[in-house]
Amino acid sequence: MSETVLVTGATGFTGGALTRRLVNDGHTVRALVRSAEGARDLADIGVELVEGDLTRSDDVDRAVAGCARVYHIAATFRTAGHPDSYYHDVNVGGTENVLSAARKHGVERAVHCSTVGVHGHVSRVPSDETAPYNPGDVYQETKLEGELVAQRAIAEGQPVSIVRPAGIYGPGDMRFLKLFKTIHRRTFRMFGSGEVPYHFTYIDDLVDGIVLCGEHPEATGEIFIIAGDDYVSLNELVRLVAESVGVKPPRGHFPLWPLLTAARACEAVCRPLGIDPPLHMRRCEFFIKARAFTNEKARTRLGYRARTPIDLGIRKTARWYFDQGLLRGKPPAETLAAS
Repeated sequence: MSETVLVTGATGFTGGALTRRLVNDGHTVRALVRSAEGARDLADIGVELVEGDLTRSDDVDRAVAGCARVYHIAATFRTAGHPDSYYHDVNVGGTENVLSAARKHGVERAVHCSTVGVHGHVSRVPSDETAPYNPGDVYQETKLEGELVAQRAIAEGQPVSIVRPAGIYGPGDMRFLKLFKTIHRRTFRMFGSGEVPYHFTYIDDLVDGIVLCGEHPEATGEIFIIAGDDYVSLNELVRLVAESVGVKPPRGHFPLWPLLTAARACEAVCRPLGIDPPLHMRRCEFFIKARAFTNEKARTRLGYRARTPIDLGIRKTARWYFDQGLLRGKPPAETLAAS
């Protein structure tokens, strides 16, 4: 198959993995990037680079023109280096620009990447696409606003699919490196019971789901949670990571209230100065908020299959960290064998 497809966020973890998959599938791939110099690895595999900014409609229009499909992956994640308005500019305004250009140029289908974070802490375990919205911070709030833009486009007849990934991990991911490092160094501490559920999506499985949402005829106009088949408790997650890095799981649990107090104090001091707090409420929420979902809709409607069980995915991720020198020492044999 050869058709031009656009990926936004192609220099990021998810967008990069999707871009490489589309190239391997034989598509002509275009990427909207802020800097061509910073995306030379994409150019090296044949990706057409369009320099521009997601928040500028003219730039987005140039990138979308002539594309049959658009995969809108780009987003501003959680950092302290810019005001809340920037989250809105990118996560909401950028989505408006992409879908407006897709409508103007008659794009066959646009896929909007949202997040299960629009549901926040879930009261029903596992939850599905109909769970109430419950965003917990500016990132999740603006991702929900951006998704609602996509939902309105669907209601107006535009061919759009929406993907809500659970926690994304795998080789190349840096978000969960700190968890692996602290467990490897034996400095990790569990706060609370550790029985809170957490749900992951291995990067290759996520890309499979995104491609299905871009190509399957039944995906148009629908929302799909893309996640692994199983969620785990934090205690189980920590055990799996400890095994993958060759240490014993940490023991003991600490109360939550001192952690929450310290996080609020850090945020109060650091945020006015534009400094990323060393400890903030989002990290505390890791120990508090239930995040467990079902991928049943994607399985039954699209034939989606999560091929990577979490124990294997964690070993693959750990091996990549060791290979990159991000974790020091020699990984256990099971991790070395993961491929």
